[in-house]
Amino acid sequence: MKDLRQVLKKPLITEKSTVAKEMGNQLVFEVDPAANKVEIRQAVEKIFNVKVLKVHTASFEGKKKRMGRQMGRRNHWKKAYVTLAPGHTVEFFEGA
Repeated sequence: MKDLRQVLKKPLITEKSTVAKEMGNQLVFEVDPAANKVEIRQAVEKIFNVKVLKVHTASFEGKKKRMGRQMGRRNHWKKAYVTLAPGHTVEFFEGA
């Protein structure tokens, strides 16, 4: 079992994630690519002390990039859409 703080890497705060938070009470995180939905659910519930209804994930392949003559690749990454139960919010994501 992974440490819960290693499962969630960082929150993704974009226009799309802000709309998802306002319309569907969803939070968006960049997560460990090896993490599954159960681990993501447990991490969010323990760290933020909220009730999670469902978790959707999307995996992304790292883009190929040139560095001079060599071709390199960015890291593969995974995004998780976490839907919270009605009435539950996370203070960190509330507007300043």
